[in-house]
Amino acid sequence: MKKNLPACPVETTLMLISDRWKVLILRDLMEGTKRFGELKRSVGDVSQKVLTANLRSMEESGLLTRKVYAEVPPRVEYTLTETGYSLKPILDAMVAWGTEYKQKNG
Repeated sequence: MKKNLPACPVETTLMLISDRWKVLILRDLMEGTKRFGELKRSVGDVSQKVLTANLRSMEESGLLTRKVYAEVPPRVEYTLTETGYSLKPILDAMVAWGTEYKQKNG
């Protein structure tokens, strides 16, 4: 990724994971490699077009890798990179905060 990154580290992080779907993709890939169809089912009510766009963006940012197998039908697998896995503490903090919020306000 050779983009002009914002000076603010928080803004940089938001630039990479600001989309709802990207955070859910990260959540699901933390468990390990998944195929496109598995991601589509696990992420939820996302269109194929939006999921594809988010996966491409995350690949360009270096958060995940895409491996295509020369099979019929084609098989594509997505795996987090080391950079992608490095976001685990952020997702863990979101889980903790969301759990606490739900207990207090749910």
